[in-house]
Amino acid sequence: MRKISLCVAMMLFGAIVAAAEQSNMTDEGGRVLALENAWNRALEAKDVQALNTLLANTFLSVEIDGSVTSKTEFLASIKSADYQASQAVNEQSNVQVYGDAAVVTGIYREKGTNKGKPYQRRGRFTDTWVKQNGGWQCVASQSTLIIHSS
Repeated sequence: MRKISLCVAMMLFGAIVAAAEQSNMTDEGGRVLALENAWNRALEAKDVQALNTLLANTFLSVEIDGSVTSKTEFLASIKSADYQASQAVNEQSNVQVYGDAAVVTGIYREKGTNKGKPYQRRGRFTDTWVKQNGGWQCVASQSTLIIHSS
């Protein structure tokens, strides 16, 4: 009887620890998703300062055309007078947290003008976030075009 009680106690303890870890991951996942939304708002507002804090210095982006841009190049493209996003939203997203790393996958929609021409895009994305010094920063982003019209 004592062995059964000990086994039940250990199982309950394991369930409590797992629930606590899941709650923590949910909190961290929520933080990362909030940062994804902040990224979209910063694109719409051309807020390069906000993007600078969201993106790690080593940030790389694989663009819809397959090109790779650094953080500096990405920020310069947003700052350019040629680019203006009037809408940038995530239609759906899912986050998986792995300790101090998180991967967000989803579908985004973007409208705006580029070089004076209107465009609409819908695509899939994968963003990789790393928690450093108590804060999250995106280290890599990849987009795949689903629909494009101009």
